[in-house]
Amino acid sequence: MNNILLITLLSLISNPCWSERFGIPEAGIVFDAPDGFTKLSAEEIAFKYPSSRAPAFVVGNKKRTTTIAYDLKPDKISPEHLSEIKTYFESVFERLIPGIEWKKREIIDLRNKKWIYFEITSRAIDIDIYNIMLITSLKNQMLVLNFNSTTKEFPKIEASLRKSLQSIEFTEE
Repeated sequence: MNNILLITLLSLISNPCWSERFGIPEAGIVFDAPDGFTKLSAEEIAFKYPSSRAPAFVVGNKKRTTTIAYDLKPDKISPEHLSEIKTYFESVFERLIPGIEWKKREIIDLRNKKWIYFEITSRAIDIDIYNIMLITSLKNQMLVLNFNSTTKEFPKIEASLRKSLQSIEFTEE
């Protein structure tokens, strides 16, 4: 009887039920998303991001109020220039994002890779948004991951989003 309980507990620990693993083959990355997150359809992405710069891949909660978006932009960036790119993005965001409030803006090491790391809140048309954005060089292009939630919902999902962020793995490079 004790062996069955131990095996059950070990399987729960080694295979957490809090998340689903998503892969983005064109970027060669995988990550765990919070429980209940599903991939957005092309129509949902077009509605949520009504511009020509919409991300290529998005997963979100049932209400789509919290999402994790990915895009691989053709902009050629190199790891050696992340500091300059960070400064550039800071100035652009200051001009273009209404009501921006910086929480963090730094270069971090995640999975032995340097990333530009931004945490900001901003004002969308009808709601306040909390963003955690990661930017790095991948295959001579710019890889962008954006963890996005309403500021009202963010405290409830924050731990899961941060756990998801830490789960990012490169399957190839």
